[in-house]
Amino acid sequence: MSRVELRGLFAIAAAGALLPLVPAAKAQHFVSQPSEVSALERNPPSTRPHWDEIIAKMIDHNRARSESLQSYSSLREYEIRDMNDRVVARAVVRVEYRSPGTKSFRRISEEGSWIVRHLVFDRLLQAEEEASSGQEHRESSISTENYSFNVVGEDNLGTRRCFIVEAQPRKRDSHLFEGRLWIDAQDFGIAKISGHPAAELSFWITGARFERQYQRIDGFWLPHHDETVVNVKAHGTKVFRIEHKQYVINDLAASAASLTPSD
Repeated sequence: MSRVELRGLFAIAAAGALLPLVPAAKAQHFVSQPSEVSALERNPPSTRPHWDEIIAKMIDHNRARSESLQSYSSLREYEIRDMNDRVVARAVVRVEYRSPGTKSFRRISEEGSWIVRHLVFDRLLQAEEEASSGQEHRESSISTENYSFNVVGEDNLGTRRCFIVEAQPRKRDSHLFEGRLWIDAQDFGIAKISGHPAAELSFWITGARFERQYQRIDGFWLPHHDETVVNVKAHGTKVFRIEHKQYVINDLAASAASLTPSD
């Protein structure tokens, strides 16, 4: 998939401005800032592929992924916590994906503030469904048309070696981001993304950062954990997390069975 869906994460941030009932979060909840890359000294730039080779291989990998990934289902857990680390709202949602870009969502359970669930979770699911295909999907793609890239180092994510690539948007657009990509050095899939929106999301948002970690399942890199930290005028900091679980890939029968009431 040459298009990585980030608009949903930005929708979380924009929705945060509507939530005066959510208290400020503790400082330790912030997404960590990109660390200094000591691998630059261990592996000088001249020994690494140039950014255009890495990005070209990433796009080739994503194209092959799109062709092979015909369907999947997964379970997502959405939650918002307050400054005392108590859950303000939580929702569990079943996600169904069908190639080339159709997503549907079914809520399994919900708890906590109805206002938070309505203004944040509803808005997030709607934004992702709209962004999964069409013009908005193309305009937010991680591509040379939308970004300039620069390889700045290497890092280990678990047992996987990754190239760290800085991404600078070519225009100020709230569908784009400024930050870093961690690209797997073996198969050139995207293993992690960290950054902030390239343009202001709203008058109420004074800062927003996100981090998405991916997991490799059956050769596919799929979302694993999302965290978005938003600073809202007069209402402090809010932290939104999404856990992606129980993937069933390219199995239409099993995916259909996942929709039974036993979920």
